[in-house]
Amino acid sequence: MFTVLSLLLLTGAHSATARIHSLKFFVTGSSQVQNLPEFVAVCLVDEVQVGHYDSNTKKAELKQGWMLNATDSQFWESETQNALGEQQSIKNYMEILKERFNQTGGLHIYQVMTGCEWDDETGEVKGYDQHGYDGEDFISLDLETETWIAPTPQSVITKLQWDQDKARLAYIKYYYLQVCPSILKKFLEHGRSSLLRTELPRISLLQKSPSSPVSCHATGFFPDSVMLFWRKDGEELHEDVDLGEVLPNHDGTFQMSADLKVSSISPEDWRRYDCVFQISGVKEDIVTKLDKDSVESNREKPTDVTTIIIITAVVALAVVSAVIGLIVYRRKKAQCPSPAGTDPVSLQPLNSGEQGPNSPSETSS
Repeated sequence: MFTVLSLLLLTGAHSATARIHSLKFFVTGSSQVQNLPEFVAVCLVDEVQVGHYDSNTKKAELKQGWMLNATDSQFWESETQNALGEQQSIKNYMEILKERFNQTGGLHIYQVMTGCEWDDETGEVKGYDQHGYDGEDFISLDLETETWIAPTPQSVITKLQWDQDKARLAYIKYYYLQVCPSILKKFLEHGRSSLLRTELPRISLLQKSPSSPVSCHATGFFPDSVMLFWRKDGEELHEDVDLGEVLPNHDGTFQMSADLKVSSISPEDWRRYDCVFQISGVKEDIVTKLDKDSVESNREKPTDVTTIIIITAVVALAVVSAVIGLIVYRRKKAQCPSPAGTDPVSLQPLNSGEQGPNSPSETSS
């Protein structure tokens, strides 16, 4: 996946109360990639997939029930035709790039990410049109200057050609800053109950061993516009903190972790630290104090000395009782012969080739 995909979530520092909504389109063209259609296109609203098309089905399909009210059959037929045209265009362009990169064949991938973002607090709108080839950035659009950015020598030719088409550039800018936000707001209105909901997380403090970092793990939250960080005496920490990425859960919610190195923190100073979780649409922070008693660990806890003594005594008593019982049993057995067919020897499993308990040789043994 090329580097521009790291821009999927654009948030300011601790601006969790403001919510940034997005409408994004991802297109992937590939050649000789096993178990992957040659062309795949998906549409996402606030990181939730709402539409899908691939070269196997050759049909644009909705992925959320509420999209039935936001669109009609004509809309999906139009999207199907657009995807068919894009599929052929990318296939042709990949052949051009293979020549440009002196490639004769093999596995190759061309990716496109387009769309817009809208800040529901400030009203700010951003648009993007970014392309990648074989895992590297290839070309991207600068909407302010209405020019294309070419990071590699092979993409300069494309930049020069696309920069000359001023009418197309003007339309692209209009689409990303006007049309795209309008469609986004329409989808948000119809999918309000699902997309605009807020689910608070479950916070856990986890630690593998006494010398391991303590992980502040938040899971089950929605949306994914969140902030998670550690503080000491109310001041945010940047050193000795490892911040993880926001990851999806199978139920449509998200999870995230922030690790704090505690090996150099004295036990009496633990209470000076806390983990802070912020989520879009909720003003109050969720604060979790760093407390040894609340840290969950998979290491074995030491057993109480009294418990050890009791367990040892019980085991010893059981052993003594078993020995006494065995002695009594043997004395009684010596005084009373076993009836035929009930000798303990005859109850043992037979090995392959042995005679059964009812064979003539058993009574003579």
